[in-house]
Amino acid sequence: MRALVTGANGFVGSALVRRLCERKDSVRCLARRGADLSLLEGLDVELVEGDVTSPPSLKRAVDGIDVAFHLAGIRRAAAREEFFRVNAEGTRHLCEAMVAAGNRPRLVLVSSLAAVGPTREFPDESAPLRPVDWYGESKAEAERLAAEYAERIPIAIARPSRILGPGDKENLVFFKLALRGLRVSVSGGPRPMSTIDVDDVVDGLVLLAGHPEAPGEAFFFSRDTTSVEGLQDEVLRVLGRRAWTVRIPQSALRGLASAADVFSQRTGRRLPLNRKLAQQLLAPGWTCSTAKARERLGFAPLVGIPESVERSARWYRESGWLGSRAGRS
Repeated sequence: MRALVTGANGFVGSALVRRLCERKDSVRCLARRGADLSLLEGLDVELVEGDVTSPPSLKRAVDGIDVAFHLAGIRRAAAREEFFRVNAEGTRHLCEAMVAAGNRPRLVLVSSLAAVGPTREFPDESAPLRPVDWYGESKAEAERLAAEYAERIPIAIARPSRILGPGDKENLVFFKLALRGLRVSVSGGPRPMSTIDVDDVVDGLVLLAGHPEAPGEAFFFSRDTTSVEGLQDEVLRVLGRRAWTVRIPQSALRGLASAADVFSQRTGRRLPLNRKLAQQLLAPGWTCSTAKARERLGFAPLVGIPESVERSARWYRESGWLGSRAGRS
């Protein structure tokens, strides 16, 4: 398989690239000028300089490929327009380039559970898209834009739940809090949260690249259900720590998140707390059903939360993200 991976230097993208290299696939990685490529070190890949927000740079990237795994995007931004410029319009630009390539390569679009929105009801893929934050809105728009090209290129959509595993930055804050003996609980909780390990997400993406029933469909990818409190308890267990629970009123969390976003917008520094994270924590739940992926694709995720958290802690420690106090892992 001749594969293009956008967002290849990120958390999920680099894990996918490693898997494709293990499979001896031909891998081309789209990378912006000056991007941190440390997660791709030592891998036999072709690097192409470009950006999904710059259509001219995509022509070489899509030339001769069989499949494009589209993971490039942003998870944090101070303005709604920035999410849409990168996550939604970037998808349009890639689709245009793939259509122009003329050989009908398959697009595996990595969307998110956030495109569907929060719920405690474990929805299937027939649920309407009802995002509640800018990130989710931009992912839902990316799906809509991709659908406009479905008759010209085969498109399969992945909607992972909350992803855990080595290299993850989204959940790193819980590990850092645990080292300080803190556990956070937002009033009104706990709220159910579907999770999946990054390696299982990669398995799902590879399935979407080759399975005959994948084009024209969207699939949730998930394995276990926990809560933010439950995830923190697992982190504390792995790190061998005890913690004092800090109970945060919902109004206080909203206020702190708004202030953090203003600070980020004015200084360019991204803080662990932001409106997006606050909206996720305050939602009634983030769940989904994986019945379709299991039945149609044979998707069988293997890595449970305990193993995923242990792998994460080990990687954080070895990479210096937790310092020398990380305890056992």
